Amino acid sequence: MKTTQCVSCCKHPLSKDEYGICMKLLGEDTEAFYCLSCLADYLDVTEQDILDKIEEFKEEGCKLFS
Repeated sequence: MKTTQCVSCCKHPLSKDEYGICMKLLGEDTEAFYCLSCLADYLDVTEQDILDKIEEFKEEGCKLFS
């Protein structure tokens, strides 16, 4: 996994789950990675909504979160 920072607030490093949810929601080819807080703002949802989706994807066996 390449090391990068949040494109909005520059948080560094991002967690594996933050990388995974950005790829899942923004597309696997995305080069824009956000921390949970900034991704929630970008998508106009709550951080809890994103955390719930991460857990849902993990339960489904999504390889981005393994």
